[in-house]
Amino acid sequence: MESLSSTARLFKVIRLLANHNETGMRITDIVAETEMTPASVHRILKSLVDERVVIQEADKRYSLGLEFFSIAANAGLSGGLRELAKPVLLRLGARLNDTIFLLVRNGYDAICLDRFEGPFPIQTFTGDVGGRVALGVGQGSMAILAFLDHSEQEEILQHNLGRYKDYNAYDEVEIRSEIQKVKAQGFCAKNSGLIEGMAGIAVPVFDCNGRIVAALSIGTLAARLKADRLPIIVELMKQEAQKLSATINPFDPALTRPRL
Repeated sequence: MESLSSTARLFKVIRLLANHNETGMRITDIVAETEMTPASVHRILKSLVDERVVIQEADKRYSLGLEFFSIAANAGLSGGLRELAKPVLLRLGARLNDTIFLLVRNGYDAICLDRFEGPFPIQTFTGDVGGRVALGVGQGSMAILAFLDHSEQEEILQHNLGRYKDYNAYDEVEIRSEIQKVKAQGFCAKNSGLIEGMAGIAVPVFDCNGRIVAALSIGTLAARLKADRLPIIVELMKQEAQKLSATINPFDPALTRPRL
């Protein structure tokens, strides 16, 4: 791990703290997770504390500070897809009374660019804004993967096949079958997913040139996704996705470099 550049080590620590921000982490925990030397971790943490990006609690645990979130928030105010989609998430959230997600591709993953929190407690693989999941896992992620070019799909599948076992459910035949199904029907829906009791629907979002750039997804309780409710939800989501698609600038850098 010490062979990494100083910048790579810095961001490895920041990402690790982000994943444990509610509880914070001690230096010994960070050393164990990153396999860096205690001296390196201490040096990185000191520099981040000096910049007020990280704070040290009274019990010697470290967590991300308000300065970090202020920087991230300011970066997210510069427009682009997230800003365009905000009214869509609000409308869908109000009409469906469920949690709504905006997901975009980020390499071999789908990343949650924004979400509207519904009243029902749910569990998802992506979690909050910034959370990510391997492309092909979950409804929103599958809605993106299914509409990529065949060559891109193949590259992603070859890279992710070994990762799917971490979710204890997917094999190559199943995921290729799901890709064909989603592309044929224009949406992805699961009433019983990989997380017990959870269900979801996702529709693709294209730019004005017809290129897949994102997905709108809802996460809900399986008991709320009855057969009679499914087509109504799908139609509402498709309508909103079409409205959003018409406004998307295909040259928006956020489509390839998401701003959180």
